[in-house]
Amino acid sequence: MWGQTPFGLGLLAGAVYFAGTLYWLVETMTTFGGLATPLAALAAAILVAYLSLFPACFAWIQARLVRSLGTTAILLAPFTWVATEMGRTYLWDGFPWELLGYSQVTVLPVAQVASVVGVYGVSALVAMVSAAAAYGALEHRRRRWHVAAATAILVLGCATWGMLRVRAGALTSTGTPVRVAVLQGNVLQDQKDEAYRGDRALIDAIAQRYIDMTREAIGRGAEFVLWPESSTPYYYEQDIVRGDAVRRLAREGHVTILLGSDQLEPVRPVAAAKPPEARYYNAAFLVRPDGSTGAIYRKIHLVPFGEYVPLKRLLFFVGPLVEAVSDFSPGTDPVLLPVAGHMASTAICYEVIYSSLMRAFVVEGSQLLTTITNDAWYGWSSAAYQHWEQASMRAIEEGRYLARAANTGVSGFVDPYGRVLQKSTLFQSAVMVDELRFITARTVYSRIGDLVGWLSVALTIAALLTTRRARYNARSGQAVSRP
Repeated sequence: MWGQTPFGLGLLAGAVYFAGTLYWLVETMTTFGGLATPLAALAAAILVAYLSLFPACFAWIQARLVRSLGTTAILLAPFTWVATEMGRTYLWDGFPWELLGYSQVTVLPVAQVASVVGVYGVSALVAMVSAAAAYGALEHRRRRWHVAAATAILVLGCATWGMLRVRAGALTSTGTPVRVAVLQGNVLQDQKDEAYRGDRALIDAIAQRYIDMTREAIGRGAEFVLWPESSTPYYYEQDIVRGDAVRRLAREGHVTILLGSDQLEPVRPVAAAKPPEARYYNAAFLVRPDGSTGAIYRKIHLVPFGEYVPLKRLLFFVGPLVEAVSDFSPGTDPVLLPVAGHMASTAICYEVIYSSLMRAFVVEGSQLLTTITNDAWYGWSSAAYQHWEQASMRAIEEGRYLARAANTGVSGFVDPYGRVLQKSTLFQSAVMVDELRFITARTVYSRIGDLVGWLSVALTIAALLTTRRARYNARSGQAVSRP
């Protein structure tokens, strides 16, 4: 039976994990995407089945290595596992949601490892503990204790170093301070949808809500104010009246505002014979204290089944899901945000889970990380908390403060060691202000990137080639020995 093979068991384990982690997808697609429950369940099942292929490949590779190299090959499991996580990150634009390393983001002494080797290195560390346990169950007593002792020393060493790193707090005592505010407008998704359908009274009410909240933030000393993703239920560039209200507020309060707004870019001149066409972007606009636009960032990593449909011809039945929102085009380049003489950056919504993108911002010169999101889609499920914790890992990796503005939560601030400075509750309006710092120092991870991940891929491929050569030599030897 396939369910008793390594591949089948890995597939089953992956299905259990991803179905349990992404359980909220069905309700999100039915409530806000306009899909019937059976179609939503089918779309979620397809995604879960696809993601389950990666644990299945891990199990198949490990079984192959053990058959060829013996039980010692179990010790390669951390690298094999990370190689499959890299596949999950980069194939088909990737979906690196809830990698194994995120399990340690609240265990701060262990999580500090991410500042050196990133979340993939933390994944390898967790997998190493499991591999040592599996090795101990199968190997002779002396070898088993050697491996267990080495693993324990490594984990304890990492945790001790991490504890000392957090306690020293070198990153939080340097850099230029800045007062940052995050606004949690708590605009329910059905209200946003009504506004997008042209309810002028609702559009004005939402716009005024953020104006009032920004004034409150200014009154509390904020220099940099973050509005959530898609916080304006209008096109900021095209709506002159409402846009002017924001620009006037920036000038009056001498404050920098980062707001999320859809961007429309015509691709055919309006005067053309045919009706004009346009591309739509999920964008963030930086409004300077003088009211001018300092930067525009277009979201690069779009949400599959939320902002675009992958494999549209094959998955035609989920078309209504994207039509309920918009079929966005992706941005192409990281953009820095000039704030108070320094450089910041922002990630929009789920693209904060791409560690390589956040690193690209820091490599370009970002000294402060921000992320804006609308997690109203997820309701009261754990998705909003999953999203928050994954964003927190970016602060540790890059050694930067992180400010997060979420429409309905979770909003807040995280320091460069992953410590939560402030954190909101779901579905409550909030204006949160805190003193963060622009940091120029670079972590090891920000310099080497996902080196551990790519080395794991290379090592896994090399190990597989070795087993293939060994099998070929064995077959050749058998052929020669025949009479």
